[in-house]
Amino acid sequence: MTRAALINGRTIAAEMHTRIKAEADALTAKGWAPRLVSVSVGDTAAADIYVRNQKRNAEAAGVAFEERRFDEKISLEQLTGVLAGLNADPRVNGIIIQRPLPAHIPVKALQKAVHPLKDVEGMHPSSIGNIVYNDLALGPCTAVAAVEILKTLPLKLEGLDVTVIGHSEIVGKPIAFLLMGLGATVTVCHHMTRSVAMHSRAADAVFVAVGKPGLVTGDMLKPGAALIDIGINRVETLDGPRTVGDADMESCAEVAGWLTPVPGGVGPVTVAVLMQNAVAATRMQMEHYANAYMAEGA
Repeated sequence: MTRAALINGRTIAAEMHTRIKAEADALTAKGWAPRLVSVSVGDTAAADIYVRNQKRNAEAAGVAFEERRFDEKISLEQLTGVLAGLNADPRVNGIIIQRPLPAHIPVKALQKAVHPLKDVEGMHPSSIGNIVYNDLALGPCTAVAAVEILKTLPLKLEGLDVTVIGHSEIVGKPIAFLLMGLGATVTVCHHMTRSVAMHSRAADAVFVAVGKPGLVTGDMLKPGAALIDIGINRVETLDGPRTVGDADMESCAEVAGWLTPVPGGVGPVTVAVLMQNAVAATRMQMEHYANAYMAEGA
């Protein structure tokens, strides 16, 4: 039996980076060098690996990257003030809020405090809402990355039957709207869905983003279907801790036509989309300033 083809997210990301760097270099030549600021609060050990990865990818894409770390005792009001300063600084084109945050700092409050034109993570309510209108100016990175991966496969998206398992505001729901915008027929499953397997077995493509290792097994898939695994879980094995997704790779590989490995699938493409958003945000700000300050009659 033929096993599923593994989708190499690193290859897709590398191709995106080539295009992104060309756009970043063009903006830099016009005096608008893209620049990201990363905001971390408190104990940053859990986020450090992501920050390092973002910085490395930013530099490769021609995007400047600056880290700003704040004491865990900083108040929400103080941090909101910091974001207001970054919003007003024309040298800053994108703001990244690193997670986790201390308990007294609600992440949604910070996401709302980032100016929509600098929302490179695509987490601001206006960025999420724009997807309903098929406006992808700055879409949520993970959701956009997952859909971009599907678009690389030899599948016609118009009329494609897709099941999305997980309906979070920043992954599952945006994926569903993005796919509908491309003409797919989408079913969204969640914790109250009576039979997830019934829906997933009827789908040509399955997206899973729940945070439960081994949730999707081979008997839940249609033979030849595409499986995009967005889950990231740390599990203990006899060989030590491992990072796995939400799918049981062994059984799914026997049934699926294509699947994303974890790690190395959606993750690298998500970081590439973040850089893509950084360049797009910079271009949008350049155009905004040009329109706002253009001399009359020019």
